[in-house]
Amino acid sequence: MSVEKSASGDVALKIERRWAAVSILIIAFLTGMAAYAGIHQAVMPQTTVEIINPTTLHMTGEFIESNLGSALEPDGSVTVRAVAQQYSFTPACIVVPKDTPITLRATSADVVHGLLIQQTNVNTMLVPGYVSVQTAKFEETGEHLMPCQEFCSVGHEGMWAKVQVIDKPQFLAMASNKRRLSCAE
Repeated sequence: MSVEKSASGDVALKIERRWAAVSILIIAFLTGMAAYAGIHQAVMPQTTVEIINPTTLHMTGEFIESNLGSALEPDGSVTVRAVAQQYSFTPACIVVPKDTPITLRATSADVVHGLLIQQTNVNTMLVPGYVSVQTAKFEETGEHLMPCQEFCSVGHEGMWAKVQVIDKPQFLAMASNKRRLSCAE
């Protein structure tokens, strides 16, 4: 019987060593991947980082008040420009067409804010001095709430806006009359 126990013990020991080796290889692989990603990000930073002067946002450049809202581009896509400031988004209501590529360009005038469009994958931080760019495509008409999801001071809980998704023909009709659109008008 001791010969059987010794043989089964040897088999169990071999299996444990194999699993230990597999576990060590997995850990080494994941550590290598993390190191590669960290080194790659350090030597290959983001392709574009747009900076902007937050103190002159509303006076010059693409984020002047008359340039905020949705705009139909020549290629048929839509660009939305927005600014966050304590305790509001400008525009407070954004209108976009259904089934159309949307580029959201936004920034902050004062402190770090978060832009989250509920029931979508749009979620970004708005940092003063930088332009955040997100892309989206809305598949259904309707209304989405857009709260600030980064605590920005007392009054943060009241910082809400909304995104209204409408049919494309309706959006095109609106865009033919105005250069910039928002549903607050």
